[in-house]
Amino acid sequence: MPAAEASEEVLNDDRFAYELAFHILPTVAEGEVPTVFDGIKTAITKTGAEIFDEESPERFDLAYEIVKHLEGKNRKFRSAYFGWTRFRVEASKIDELVEVIEGNKQILRHIIIRLTRVEEESPFRFHEALEDQEKKVVDVEVDSKPEPKAEEKAAEEVTKEKEDVSEKELDKALEEKEV
Repeated sequence: MPAAEASEEVLNDDRFAYELAFHILPTVAEGEVPTVFDGIKTAITKTGAEIFDEESPERFDLAYEIVKHLEGKNRKFRSAYFGWTRFRVEASKIDELVEVIEGNKQILRHIIIRLTRVEEESPFRFHEALEDQEKKVVDVEVDSKPEPKAEEKAAEEVTKEKEDVSEKELDKALEEKEV
């Protein structure tokens, strides 16, 4: 296909790049998480979308507690499996996808965003960033008694000098005062 036709084809493509980020409930067994993730990807491809990038869900602690109404009760969650997938699809298919995702009882919450070209070309790898952050954490041993400040050191030296004065020097200094 000539380059001119190829560029025309790209311009006529009504598909946009999107990212679906999601939390899977922590009550899902770890061995079942890949199955849930495959179900999410299947729902995406059923809309005619083409998946071009993904990060598999991994468990982590949430920054804050999330409440979700399940089985007639409000349940609180402090951890979840976080993952995302990126895909291209027609904008008109997004509502259909949202309906399927919201119907999935194993998903704690989700968000779908339309990507800019820059975002599309440089994805943020959440789990890699967490690993890098953990590697940067260094244990530092701290003395139980902090180093005294310069003023405190000077005061200690004066006090020490005063303690080192002998009785003879003290008597001599007093005699000079009397004269």
